[in-house]
Amino acid sequence: MATLVPPPTKRQKREAQNPTIDVLPTDFPSVQVQFRSTDGETTDTILLPGTSSITDLELLLNGHVLKNDEPRPYTFALADDSAADITSNLYTDIYNRGLRSTEDILTVLYTPQSIFRVKAVTRCTSTLPGHGGSILTAQFAPHTSSRCATGAGDNHARIWDCDTETPMYTLKGHSGWVLCLAWAPAGDVLATGSMDSTVRLWNARTGAELGTLQRHTKPIMSMAWEPLVDTPRLATASKDSTIKVWNTTLRTVEYSLSGHTGAVTSVKWAGNGWIYSASYDQTIKVWNGRTGLLLHTLKGHAARINHLALSTDHILRTSFDPNTNQVLSLPDLRARWEQVVKDSGGSEKLVSSSDDLQVFLWTPQKSTKPTKLNGHQKVVNHASFAPNGQTIATASFDSSLRLWSATTGAFIATLRGHVSSVYMCVWSADSRLLASASQDTTVKVWDVRSRKLVSDLATSEAEVFSLDWSCDGRKVVSGGADKKVRLFSH
Repeated sequence: MATLVPPPTKRQKREAQNPTIDVLPTDFPSVQVQFRSTDGETTDTILLPGTSSITDLELLLNGHVLKNDEPRPYTFALADDSAADITSNLYTDIYNRGLRSTEDILTVLYTPQSIFRVKAVTRCTSTLPGHGGSILTAQFAPHTSSRCATGAGDNHARIWDCDTETPMYTLKGHSGWVLCLAWAPAGDVLATGSMDSTVRLWNARTGAELGTLQRHTKPIMSMAWEPLVDTPRLATASKDSTIKVWNTTLRTVEYSLSGHTGAVTSVKWAGNGWIYSASYDQTIKVWNGRTGLLLHTLKGHAARINHLALSTDHILRTSFDPNTNQVLSLPDLRARWEQVVKDSGGSEKLVSSSDDLQVFLWTPQKSTKPTKLNGHQKVVNHASFAPNGQTIATASFDSSLRLWSATTGAFIATLRGHVSSVYMCVWSADSRLLASASQDTTVKVWDVRSRKLVSDLATSEAEVFSLDWSCDGRKVVSGGADKKVRLFSH
């Protein structure tokens, strides 16, 4: 049954009776504006009303400045060190905040958004039984929405055909719960990590086991493949406080990264070759993925760290380009990564979520001091960057999701609708939609721009632990305590 939204609080009732309306002044003067692309190209100065909205800026940019044949959506920000986002209009976001005076020439940085649009999933197309335990992890293949993999508390992983909505292979071999899984960048190998302290490699096309990686002494918590290389290695993080980097061809450990004093909960392999690891010891460590040397230790959290996310997670994990409907070659993948990093200010960003109720935004290549994103009232379990790298979404046990600017860390909005803990959230490939999984048994889909609930998919019989959105935006997969895999489409 659908989730019932809780009744409004006294404060919400008062605000509804006396709404705060942002009134734009009618006599505000015109201002001089010039547009700058992410490549650094600047247009001539244009005289615009000081109350121009982002819709006005898009119309002007498409029709008169760039003269695009087909209109494209853009995001706008102030082109200086503050990088303040323009989300409504120039007056509210710039002049009313005192960031500029009307006598200044306003330089506005514009960033193109995806041309294609993902349709919001609105229905459950299939409920797939088969697992004998709670489904703890689910992930689509990096190059297609036709395949997804799940891992569960029955000690098995499964690969599913999402077109026919039938099981393909049951991957048996683990003697403990399958806690995490990771597709190789080419989509030909699947790695599964288990409570039995082992990692197993599987041929994703045939379901055959390729080998077992046995060197950890406690459960495997997280895994990450090396991106943007011909022969990727695998990094595995464990409760034994170590991260191990494997040559998956020879099934050998290249090096073991020791230094954490608590369980390692999350590991990420960045496009520049750095490995990030987060731990119960309240620290994040940065390693050189080529040499295994420790580069930095990032401190600041006051409780265990639950999750890490990179600003380039989506483009490093997927090899499909929805704009061209093509699977990208390795040189194209590298070029795409370089462009996204360039658009983000020249370096990858990292976000960490913790039991201390805080989210930290890091730029490790430039500084070891974080930007603190405060606002959640309970444990923050998960964080995720939008594929375009412009927005961060966080999921918390306070039953809410929050949106933040990935540029400045500024708070954008709170998405309320869940009535129990939100476990995780995933973005659509066009960065316009967000899906969330909760203890309240629902999957909800949100429109990020309007900040409204689009779909309330109340199809589960128990809490939902795992969620993923396919690389082409066509499907969403979920799994939870009812032991069933659910596929959603529009």
